Amino acid sequence: MCGRFVITSPPEALRQIFDYAEQPNFPPRHNIAPTQPIPVVIVENDARHFRLMRWGLIPAWVKDPRKITLMINARSETVRDKPAFKNAIKRRRCLIPADGYYEWQAAAGGKRPFFIHRRDRRPFGLAALAETWIGPNGEELDTVAIVTAPAGPDLAVLHHRVPVMIKPGDFERWLDCRAHDVDDVLALLTGNEAGEFAWHEVSTRVNKTANDDAQLVLPITAEESAAEQAERPTKKAVRKVAESESDDGQGSLF
Repeated sequence: MCGRFVITSPPEALRQIFDYAEQPNFPPRHNIAPTQPIPVVIVENDARHFRLMRWGLIPAWVKDPRKITLMINARSETVRDKPAFKNAIKRRRCLIPADGYYEWQAAAGGKRPFFIHRRDRRPFGLAALAETWIGPNGEELDTVAIVTAPAGPDLAVLHHRVPVMIKPGDFERWLDCRAHDVDDVLALLTGNEAGEFAWHEVSTRVNKTANDDAQLVLPITAEESAAEQAERPTKKAVRKVAESESDDGQGSLF
């Protein structure tokens, strides 16, 4: 799956790669999380445009977003038929620029975060689907989900799912929903090729969305990892904190 990602390339470099009309200026982000506004590239009126959308797709037919699960990912195997995504895969395919993402690997001392990036360190475009939700008072909210696929044999050691990366030569095919129907693009929704990505363990500081700095993507040593695991609270302590912080609105979209 994909629950956090990173954008560190200069805005102008991304504009050259994704070829959109706008000239946005935005700071590097090292810990982008669901429900936050994220950069999206989408075709509108036959041209590519840069847009900000909320990460966590809300289908257009939803009446009350508070009653649905946060849809940050869309499985490639079911995206064509699932009610939440079948309209978007036909009409609102888009790309999310990224320089890397995080994944958590289950371990004896608790889940450990890893930073994953292209081996050549180039930015890439994540396959995504967009929807515009219109509220009862006419308010509009552009939302988006990242498409995932089964992981290749190398990244499967971290997690069995990976975000789908669209190669630059396939950007037009993926984005142009008028010229290319669903049958034309489903073959693009595959996992990574062996050797395409590299990864390293990072600090559990990334677990907190409030942390967003360049230190998050740096590798940590085995000694630092062991020290962090030793500092982890016991399951009983975690349970007590969770109970004290429980809230009826936890996990809602608003």
